Amino acid sequence: MTLTIKRSDFPEGFLFGAATSSYQIEGHAFGGAGSTHWDTFAATPGNVARAENGARAVDHYHRYPEDIALMKEAGFDMYRFSTSWARVMPEGRGAVNPEGLDFYDRLTDSLLEAGLKPCATLYHWELPSALADMGGWTNRDIAQWFGDFAEVIMGRIGDRMYSVAPINEPWCVAWLSHFHGIHAPGLRDIRAAARAMHHVNFAHGTAIERMRAMGIKNLGCVFNAEYALPADDSDGSRRAAARYDAIFNRFFISGVFKGAYPELVLEGLEPHLPKGWQEDFATITAPLDWCGLNYYTRKLLRETDAPWPSYEEVPGPLPKTSIGWEIFPEGLHHFLKMFNDEYSKGLPIFVTENGTAGFDPIENGRVQDDHRIAYIDKHLHQAALALSEGVPLKGYFLWSLLDNYEWAEGYDQRFGLVHVDYESLQRTPKASYEALKAALAA
Repeated sequence: MTLTIKRSDFPEGFLFGAATSSYQIEGHAFGGAGSTHWDTFAATPGNVARAENGARAVDHYHRYPEDIALMKEAGFDMYRFSTSWARVMPEGRGAVNPEGLDFYDRLTDSLLEAGLKPCATLYHWELPSALADMGGWTNRDIAQWFGDFAEVIMGRIGDRMYSVAPINEPWCVAWLSHFHGIHAPGLRDIRAAARAMHHVNFAHGTAIERMRAMGIKNLGCVFNAEYALPADDSDGSRRAAARYDAIFNRFFISGVFKGAYPELVLEGLEPHLPKGWQEDFATITAPLDWCGLNYYTRKLLRETDAPWPSYEEVPGPLPKTSIGWEIFPEGLHHFLKMFNDEYSKGLPIFVTENGTAGFDPIENGRVQDDHRIAYIDKHLHQAALALSEGVPLKGYFLWSLLDNYEWAEGYDQRFGLVHVDYESLQRTPKASYEALKAALAA
């Protein structure tokens, strides 16, 4: 199976890349990294499949030359990676771990030598345990702690970055982790969630201001979005979908680009937001150079009698990935248009994550993941459609380069273009890797 779309179907200069995150691939037991709240979350029974963690992950810390060679061979233009706060500053504040800085220094130089543009995300979910002990994202001081980290890591590698974003998927950092309790720190507390949501935005703006003052170029943001639809034609389901859309898709981007939060979210969260939260928008709205969209799926919602936000998800009829997410490529087009028309308004946009999970067994030395080829093909066509309609889309990152630690799912769900044997750590490019390689060469 091949892709029906190729590089030449996109404008000259359009960039293709792969994305990963530090805790999911590096191996956190190496190189002097400190404990994170994901280590303790995974060690608590019931939180993660088989209590698996990122101690070894896929050992990218030692095997990064091999992984960079795979990206170069595929014909990628750029690599989106994240830096581990606890690897660089094991306690989150104060002392810096030289081995951590050295690792990201080597990684950066190796990417440049391979002709790949380094695209850094400062934070992809692994908060240092010492900061979690102090309230983590519920503590307003985290904005300054995060700003300090931004200065330390970008002071070392910032001069060679193609782009930098402070925080990956703020909805996951705050709502999924503090309201639903599905990710670390595993809280189910509306007050904690409200404060975390605001502090994530405040920390984003603080890091942007700090990096801008350092002269770091091409600074942006990365939001995740899910297309929200009513489960039926009732007024209740329409209200539920609107609330879901406001919380998931509009709260963070509205704060960053409009200096305001949606009324549909404030009706539930305003009593729990920190005192003086409105005064922080001067920092939250720090000017940006680009905007990133992570997109995977859609959700159907209906209203319930439970307390606010009073909605629940309803299984949809569309084909699903192995992780249970409906495949709805049209949602990518929708959000590219929405981001540009309503929020970023002409800024360059990147699809910073898009991909699909599978079980992807090796058979006769091959992984024939036709499901992933079809998924990528349909979503790239939607990206091309948005481009044809005037959306200033500049690049597309596939999630992910490697099979890896998939958070609460442990090592079950495989998102990679490259299969990883979790025992031997052998890398085997999948059929999707070969199909993408051919499309990028065409």
